[in-house]
Amino acid sequence: MSPVVKKKPEAEKIPSKYILLMLSIVCFILMAVTFSGKIPDTFINNVCGVVVVPFQKGLSVVNDVLLDLKNDVKTKDQLIAENEKLKKELDDLKNENTLLLQDKYELAELRNLYELDELYNNYPKTGARVISWNGTNWFNSFVINKGTKDGIAVDMNVISGSGLVGIVTDVGANWAKVTSIIDDGSNVSASILHSQDNLIVSGDLQLANQGYVAYGSLVDHENVVAKGDKVVTSNISDKYLPGILIGYIVTVDTDSNNLTKSGYIEPAVDFSKINEVLVITQLKESMED
Repeated sequence: MSPVVKKKPEAEKIPSKYILLMLSIVCFILMAVTFSGKIPDTFINNVCGVVVVPFQKGLSVVNDVLLDLKNDVKTKDQLIAENEKLKKELDDLKNENTLLLQDKYELAELRNLYELDELYNNYPKTGARVISWNGTNWFNSFVINKGTKDGIAVDMNVISGSGLVGIVTDVGANWAKVTSIIDDGSNVSASILHSQDNLIVSGDLQLANQGYVAYGSLVDHENVVAKGDKVVTSNISDKYLPGILIGYIVTVDTDSNNLTKSGYIEPAVDFSKINEVLVITQLKESMED
């Protein structure tokens, strides 16, 4: 049989309440002796050095930690406040930058309209802003903020960018609807600028996705029409004033009848973004009269 190992008896633990009571009694005795004056100051000082000083050091350490925590909290609050202030300043700068960019774009558009106005200075015009459109990617029809009270009437020509946009097809007191030359139902009598050969420019929204408008019925007996030639509104048009730039020839194809030609034109106007326009307030019929 294996020998029985006796466990050492565990040391009895003194309850904490008794320790606290003893310390209180010691403190009371020290206070009594101090006031009675029967124990030398050196002894009191030694006792205080052993008991009180470490306690004071502990309090000092705790105080320093609390001060550091307070300073940290203060610094954190300051950083949060400074961060919020910087965020506000950044938002203000972003807003100012947006306004400046908007002013820049509007100034560029107004400059373009001014140059366009000078280009067609023989026609009376009024400026207008686009206020709505059909919601597609192309401005084949849209509404402007000028109407009959501003002298706008149906069949007035509308220009922007570098040339012809379209024509006024409906009008109210303070608005007017514009149908552009890229609309499916649009047809414009035009001519090649340098040769005066006539052709018909037809709108096609699917073709507009490629950045072109179609033309046909071009009679080019001299075979002088080539890529890059300017196409303008012709004198024989019943609604469009003559000499307004429509665009530039891209392709020239001979039709199956071997008598006419057709192809594509690159418009002078970017129909994906129109914000400002000029309405020519002179009608073709009044010009003819």
